[in-house]
Amino acid sequence: MEKRNVFFDRHLAQTTPFPFALEIERAEGIYLYGKKGERWMDLISGVGVSNIGHGHPKVVESIKTQAEKHLHVMVYGEYVQDAQNLLAERLTALLPPELNCCYFVNSGAEAIEAALKLAKRVTGRTKIVSARGAYHGSTHGALSVSGNEMKKRAFRPLLPDIHFLRFNAAEDLDLIDDRTACVILETVQGDAGIRIPDREWLQAVRQRCNDTGALLILDEIQAGMGRTGKYFAFEHFDVVPDILTLGKALGGGLPIGAMISSREKMELFTHGPMLGHITTFGGHPLVCAAAAAGLEVLTTEVDLDQVERLGALIERELSDHPRVKAIRRIGYYFAIDMESTEAVQHVVEYGIENGFISFWFLSCPDSFRIAPPLTISEAEVRTAIQLIRNAFDALPI
Repeated sequence: MEKRNVFFDRHLAQTTPFPFALEIERAEGIYLYGKKGERWMDLISGVGVSNIGHGHPKVVESIKTQAEKHLHVMVYGEYVQDAQNLLAERLTALLPPELNCCYFVNSGAEAIEAALKLAKRVTGRTKIVSARGAYHGSTHGALSVSGNEMKKRAFRPLLPDIHFLRFNAAEDLDLIDDRTACVILETVQGDAGIRIPDREWLQAVRQRCNDTGALLILDEIQAGMGRTGKYFAFEHFDVVPDILTLGKALGGGLPIGAMISSREKMELFTHGPMLGHITTFGGHPLVCAAAAAGLEVLTTEVDLDQVERLGALIERELSDHPRVKAIRRIGYYFAIDMESTEAVQHVVEYGIENGFISFWFLSCPDSFRIAPPLTISEAEVRTAIQLIRNAFDALPI
């Protein structure tokens, strides 16, 4: 009840009866600081947001500079704003040439909504194929293409004509046919417990989309922005989507989403009807300035080779513990399987009491997640390994 009061007594809604309820005073680098002098190593990056750490000085300075110029001046798409253009230039410079046009929105879920609409507009079709175990967000369209029925049941009816294939199942590709507007996949499934596609399977999905005229949407809201050891997870698989969605870490700590496709496809939102997708605060100059600075940090200060090297070190040092059943990992993106949901609960709660933050998955309850900031040092990685092993050692027999 005390934890509930932290929210309800202060007129804030909450999402579960059992929040962490940590009272945060400030955050810097990979650490969160409490009001009573506590310090926690943030090993989940605010659930995939703080890839370059908390409060990076270049991001903070960019925010200050933009705030002194102007904040919101007009709904998205009507005025020319330097922050939007700079972010689009820096982002598309990292992407294949066919992904050359950005539509900035307020969140990853809104990027998914826009992507589904664009696919229907481009193809004139209605059928959408997603994957079992998928998580794409909590708005109606994003929830419709997500796989957790327990989370969906109370909000039906959702979008019609949604079909689900099994991740990595070649025999399910026949679901993609000439009625299909799009196939939407997380390049690496996050909430399902870091499920990594077989290279050949993802390439077969791409080919099946080519053969049927369906568009391929890859959701990298969590897996993008260096998380997997490459700027974008699809780079591991030699596949390029027709539409890419980003969010979370893109904003450098501020809220943003992006849908990226070709200029030719995006122009369909300008007619039949005009204003085919609109947003008031999408592309907000303050957020775009933060995101542009964050991209500069990512490309000049983050060693992606080290992300893979130290990610492998974490996997190696944790996988030999007898309480660990399995680890799935790509870059700094981990699911660690335990023997039970209770064991996961113990590890997460132990971390809160002993200076580190891990977290669970909605749809994979016997696993916990870690996804540290990409800026974590080797010394900090080794400290984190020891803290997590201590949590394993403290598990009841």
